[in-house]
Amino acid sequence: MKIMNMPKLLALVGGLTLLSTGAVAEEMEAFRDWRAGCDNVRHCTALSLPKEDDSSIAYLRFERSAGADAPAGLVLRVLGDWKTPSVPLGLKLDGVSFPVSRQAVPDESGTLSLTFQPVEVGAFLDAARKATQLSVDVPGMTATVSLSGSVAAVLWIDEQQGRLDTTSALIRKGKGMKVPAALPLPVTTAKAGAGTLSDADKKALTTAMREALTRQGEDLCEDDEVLIDSDEAWPLDGGRHLIGLACSRGAYNLTTAFWLIKGKDVATAKPVHLPHGESDTDNTLVNADFDPKTGRMEFFSRGRGIGDCGVIGSFAWTGETFTRTGLSMMGECRGIAPADWITLYRSSVE
Repeated sequence: MKIMNMPKLLALVGGLTLLSTGAVAEEMEAFRDWRAGCDNVRHCTALSLPKEDDSSIAYLRFERSAGADAPAGLVLRVLGDWKTPSVPLGLKLDGVSFPVSRQAVPDESGTLSLTFQPVEVGAFLDAARKATQLSVDVPGMTATVSLSGSVAAVLWIDEQQGRLDTTSALIRKGKGMKVPAALPLPVTTAKAGAGTLSDADKKALTTAMREALTRQGEDLCEDDEVLIDSDEAWPLDGGRHLIGLACSRGAYNLTTAFWLIKGKDVATAKPVHLPHGESDTDNTLVNADFDPKTGRMEFFSRGRGIGDCGVIGSFAWTGETFTRTGLSMMGECRGIAPADWITLYRSSVE
């Protein structure tokens, strides 16, 4: 099942490369049954995609930071509902056993996780060059993971991190020793809001904002009582206010548009610039949540109700603008948890 707003999602991904401010473009690439991407500091991730009709879901997540000495990580996830502290499993690559010396551990949701040891990662990737499928046997269930595209995905990551033909490459090794270091992590200082607003003041501001849009002939936000009840306003520093109007609602997505105003005068309203918004107007976000105590804004545009695909991102109020602080995504709805999605932008927020 594809994401419902896939055209907009693909446009979003395409825009990332154009909008990148670092030396490395943020990208996500498809390699048959695998997806791979790197963020703004050259941290790269690759994911296997379970089949759309799989009843037993398992997937592999590979990741590696930039720099010659950065280790490669590989984790196997198996979805289920195991209640025991650990679960025995067997791994086979095209029918040939791949030895692991420990059991998988379920998390709070029951998903099993097996983290490969460093020596196992290299051995697994070497074996995967000749294999097409990983079979995972657990009590009462067998799941499969396609390896089609896995080698190409890791080779692409080696290329993005400048490892090709070096001793630290995982696929195309060489004698080279020079590998670019990770880029510095951007640092953003977030500013908290100033004070609080009463419910009456919030209602007055949001009502005035909607009336101003109507006078201007704007039809961005639907005029619906249920949506209006979700309108919000927050005081920021310097006497400014942030207004969020609920513009449209779906089964599991609420789209909100944001404006900044001086004092309480909606005539001064300016759309908040939010790069990578989800519509033609970049002051809108889906399932957004602003915390005035921290000055941070988060959003989660769901591709479907269970939240196994879509876009997750965050911004921080700096006192002048909202700066992007994080972005991760999953373009296909295949049961992959948001924590495992491919990160395309990261930063440190103080």
